Amino acid sequence: MEHAFKQKVFYSDTDAYGVVWHGSYLRWLEMGRVYVCEQSGYKLSELVEADITLPVVEMNVKYKHSARLDEEIIINTKIKEHGKYHLTFYQTITDEKKEKTYIEATFKVVAINKDGKLYRSLPEQILKICSDK
Repeated sequence: MEHAFKQKVFYSDTDAYGVVWHGSYLRWLEMGRVYVCEQSGYKLSELVEADITLPVVEMNVKYKHSARLDEEIIINTKIKEHGKYHLTFYQTITDEKKEKTYIEATFKVVAINKDGKLYRSLPEQILKICSDK
């Protein structure tokens, strides 16, 4: 399963130096992970109703270049791997022509219930997301 979307860099995404603030990248990366779930047919609200939440337990973000105001960037997300308890997403943020990579990241998520207890194996809905990759 892979998903890509385009995002324009707005003034509110930048810092005092006119480059994208690091937290904006994290927001876009989260959007990419949500879109992968939705593309598989599961809205996060539906997963919550099924007593499944997917907290990030590990992230590795490599900042390679700074995006700037008014640039068009592409956020690409794919499932890199899944184990018994976790999913790992691989994500990039590039320029429109993919000539420059701004961000390379991996995010590991686990499935827990509303009481914060780890599922002993990934729920069926999450395995469906993985099988679509």
